[in-house]
Amino acid sequence: MSGRKSRSLAAPIRGDDLSPLMRPLLTALAVLTLVHGGLLFVRPASAPTLEASGTGPTVGVVFDMGGRGDKSFNDGAFLGADSAAAHLDARVQFIEPGDGSDREAGLRLLASERRDLVVGVGFIFSDDLTSLAQEYPDVNFAGVDFALATDAKGDVIAPPPNVAALKFREEEGAFLVGALAALVGNSKKVGFLGGMDIPLIHKFEAGYKAGVKHVCPECTVIAQYAGVTPEAFRNPSKGKELALSQYQQGVNIIFHASGSTGLGMFEAARAMGQGHYGIGVDADQYAEAPGFVLTSMVKGVSTAVYDTIRRVKDGTFKGGIFSYGLEEKGVGYIYDEHNRALIPDTVRARLLQLEADIVSGRIKVPSTRS
Repeated sequence: MSGRKSRSLAAPIRGDDLSPLMRPLLTALAVLTLVHGGLLFVRPASAPTLEASGTGPTVGVVFDMGGRGDKSFNDGAFLGADSAAAHLDARVQFIEPGDGSDREAGLRLLASERRDLVVGVGFIFSDDLTSLAQEYPDVNFAGVDFALATDAKGDVIAPPPNVAALKFREEEGAFLVGALAALVGNSKKVGFLGGMDIPLIHKFEAGYKAGVKHVCPECTVIAQYAGVTPEAFRNPSKGKELALSQYQQGVNIIFHASGSTGLGMFEAARAMGQGHYGIGVDADQYAEAPGFVLTSMVKGVSTAVYDTIRRVKDGTFKGGIFSYGLEEKGVGYIYDEHNRALIPDTVRARLLQLEADIVSGRIKVPSTRS
């Protein structure tokens, strides 16, 4: 399994040949062998690998809930690593875990192989990354959406020195699409669909509401969440149910931050017909429902992953907190030939001014719900 030939014994050892002291030792060795074997089989057969060739850094990436094909968060991480394989000669292994124990085991396997960089995609990896970074101080780690811990006083605790915490100011991008939804929605009601009800997704909601209220103080935001467990990020049927409910209440535009659950929102928009739109998240999701996607709030996950791999290759990697917002082009929204007709020039100009005001500090965007 590991590619190395095991040594064979000259003759088998029978159970009745063992001394009382040897039996516990061999039992322990058998357990360790089983654990190691289990780690080796964490990789599913469908997980792509780009490490067959290349002389660049060795990189391991463990995906978040929803995995590849979410056309959002995980796919962004894949694109960043894929680009690093093409342009930085990186040798990349991807692991798509099933449940929580698989996630930790996947990270541990990659760390034990002494990869140059091990990346956990999603806040749920934060505790495991912190623990493994201390156990493997010679391995570089990065966490996309790394959740920073705080002490008893509420002060942020810095991640271990070999962990790059890749953070995004999602609220800034959400503010802009919230303003857009209010300006072109033709309704005093706009919708928000969250995945798991957690602080990370609250950032999207808070920024979105602030953007709506900034341009339309009398508007109402109907906000709903798909659940309180990670499964809430991969439940399209629940997403469709919630979105249909919002559309039927008079909402014309819904912004989702819910992983593949949001694919159900796009189905709902199509079902409702003309004049009903969804706003995608993390990546350009126009292809999910052409004609029914107002825009997508994009998040530079691919850029953050690529830049981190580049720093490893250049020998400039260091741990710490790396924050990506409008100023760093880490968040934004799609404006192209697919949706230009839905966004009047006057609205586009207003959004550009709002963006400038956020970057300059004239507008402070909240990151927590009020």
